[in-house]
Amino acid sequence: MFGDDALGLYANSVIGNDETRYCLVRRDGRKYLGIFGAGAEGFEGEYHQEPDDLFLCPLSAANAALLRERLPWLRPQTLGLSTSVGCGDRLGLATPGHVGAVRSVRGVRPILAQQSMRENARTGRAPQEVIDDATWGLFQEGWRDPWGADADHLKSTDHIDLCAAAGYTFYTVDPGDHVDNDAHTASPAVLQDKLRVLPWERLEDTPSDLRARYLGHPIKLASTSLEFGEETLLRAACKYGAALAFTAEMYRHLSAAMGSRPFELEVSVDETETPTSPLEHVFVARELARLGVRWISLAPRYVGRFEKGVDYIGDPAAFEAEFAQHAEIAQAFGPYKLSLHSGSDKFSIYPIVARLTNGLVHLKTAGTSYLEALRAVAQVDPSLFRDILALAHECYETDKISYHVSANPSKVPMPDTLGDDALASVLDLFDGRQMLHVTFGSVLDHFGDRLKAVLEAREEAHYAAVKAHFARHLASFDGLSD
Repeated sequence: MFGDDALGLYANSVIGNDETRYCLVRRDGRKYLGIFGAGAEGFEGEYHQEPDDLFLCPLSAANAALLRERLPWLRPQTLGLSTSVGCGDRLGLATPGHVGAVRSVRGVRPILAQQSMRENARTGRAPQEVIDDATWGLFQEGWRDPWGADADHLKSTDHIDLCAAAGYTFYTVDPGDHVDNDAHTASPAVLQDKLRVLPWERLEDTPSDLRARYLGHPIKLASTSLEFGEETLLRAACKYGAALAFTAEMYRHLSAAMGSRPFELEVSVDETETPTSPLEHVFVARELARLGVRWISLAPRYVGRFEKGVDYIGDPAAFEAEFAQHAEIAQAFGPYKLSLHSGSDKFSIYPIVARLTNGLVHLKTAGTSYLEALRAVAQVDPSLFRDILALAHECYETDKISYHVSANPSKVPMPDTLGDDALASVLDLFDGRQMLHVTFGSVLDHFGDRLKAVLEAREEAHYAAVKAHFARHLASFDGLSD
């Protein structure tokens, strides 16, 4: 197919027939969309007589949009109740590794474009760039099955509009700023005061109607029964009332913005100070349904600690006992998926989650892909990894502020104390993983171009690290949605 040795073909990308063939190629260290035949009309690029009248196109936003029109499987889709995994990609380079991992298991649907607005700000990317980067990675690997795109942790209607215009199909609304954490421990008198000032008009409700719906009405689940008392009801209402009003308003705006296009909603209350009890989960689910909200997955704040980049912190037996009730609630009031936010690297509880949900779960990951990119860098460019580690030591105390982490940087070796062959071991340390995880914004500001250049030049090492790590994540969920 090619007569020029300087032009490399990504074989999995080739698609088409004798009239038009599309492929991804690499020339002089850069990737291009290659088009043979009559299908080049409308694309940005230029013809090259050698080899074989190939039309070479830059990997631009306009070309990505047109390629999605020509090859419909490159458009994100809704995924329904299938087991799903969100693969955050802070660098826009990890999709081939994610695809390799998902191909190693059965029945897991990937969300391959996933970024929060907080992460977009720190990486300097726009929602459309996240979609486009995933598009090119999918095209490179020849992925033909459904995949999703998650507009993560949305907190404003302006952000909904940006993501709807970019083509996202999965929207995670984060009402955490509207959760009243003080209600968790407030005195009964304070709860009465809080109840009076809830946004009743926005909730389309009254205190008397609220009590009539819940008090004296046991909730029967598959293996147990739950019942609200006056105090537990008021705590749930005061804690989540404003958040539910906000979520309903965001959902209605999203429905209008999407029009006839299909979409899925995830509701996230995981970034709060206190766990979501099973009774509070019931309250959230029932009130969302009463307000006309339809969702595919819900992320409570579970017992224990779900910190970034490390395993579950807490008693797995206590987690299992309470998670079992959450799973029964999701069945009784849905079914919908339970979502694990900050879900990467929680290997000790994946078997519990898989068994109790029977695969009705969404596993959301973000920074762990970045960490595995750094593992590849430690192997192929030790000097760069040393610079990144030194900067992480400098910036951790500032950069950690918006994250749930507890790393102690004094437990992380300084780069000049490690030989080249020991650098990657920092990524196996609790404190090292967290410190590197949350300092990615500073690293990209200082070393972003250099980091991406190394990963692009040594992409197979990068893909191998990501694939191996994600395959371990997905092993417990293999085949549950078949």
